[in-house]
Amino acid sequence: MKDLFPIDVECYSGYKADQRPKCFYLNNMKIDIKEIIDQWNEAGRNYDSPVSDYFKVRTPDDKQFILKHEIDHDRWYLWIKGESLNLFD
Repeated sequence: MKDLFPIDVECYSGYKADQRPKCFYLNNMKIDIKEIIDQWNEAGRNYDSPVSDYFKVRTPDDKQFILKHEIDHDRWYLWIKGESLNLFD
């Protein structure tokens, strides 16, 4: 099971807009990004699948998250795999 939770993201913009995320907001809490562990993109396979960038990130408390950026719609999501999610254990 995969779930996407809409989030707000602040980004570094270098040679392109929204080049990489600096922090994101979840439940009105700012979560800083310490490191980008990996990143990849996915070209839309059909009209229902938008072109997206993915970022696997690490926070200062060593938690890891995957962020998805739908480029055409400029929407960011926290991408969760699994049945449940407890972000603040």
